[in-house]
Amino acid sequence: MLGRLKQAKVKLIKNLKDIGILKTPEIIHAFEKVPREDFMLPEYKKHAYVDEARPILAHQTISQPYTIAVMTESLEPNLGHKILEIGSGSGYQSAILSEIVGQKGKIVSIERIPELYDYAKSNLINYKNIELILEDGTLGYPKEAPYDRIIVTAAAPTLPNTLFSQLKEQGIMIIPITKNQEQNIQEMYKIIKVSGEQKQEILGTYGFVPLIGKYGYKSKEEE
Repeated sequence: MLGRLKQAKVKLIKNLKDIGILKTPEIIHAFEKVPREDFMLPEYKKHAYVDEARPILAHQTISQPYTIAVMTESLEPNLGHKILEIGSGSGYQSAILSEIVGQKGKIVSIERIPELYDYAKSNLINYKNIELILEDGTLGYPKEAPYDRIIVTAAAPTLPNTLFSQLKEQGIMIIPITKNQEQNIQEMYKIIKVSGEQKQEILGTYGFVPLIGKYGYKSKEEE
């Protein structure tokens, strides 16, 4: 299976490069280095390099490679950056960013679901520049603020100011915001902080799980 996975990985990355989604050498290298199969449930590992989202634990998903590539390229991460990630999931996005920022950089990743927090922690055991936090992601993590970059991997009803306030001047945030909750349609935003204000760009329409928390959606238990 390892041989087939390697071939499928090469093909997927080539396709993402050919259509102009993957273009930055450091990001391409991270995609080549990080084994997506290590962040997937056993029954889905053989599909690791099919360009589709797959279920993980707690009714959540690992996003499709195309979406992760778009978000990562739009985030413009660099060596030495401190990045806040909201929604650790299986830890795959954290691992990609970890490779890009290097040992002088840091990834702070927040996950609200204990089962997923433990899952991501076990998957990321060899990544020394990632700090995982079990908390409400909509609150951010002021202790480490400000951040060069913020990436949100679940869809918010609106942009939480708690997160924007923790972004550095000229920093970049990537966040999906829901436009039609019934149809689960969100627009992905790239937001740059310019003189304390938001400079927004819409990157396209995507589908994400909802961002649950004080400044996001209510959980089913709270409804």
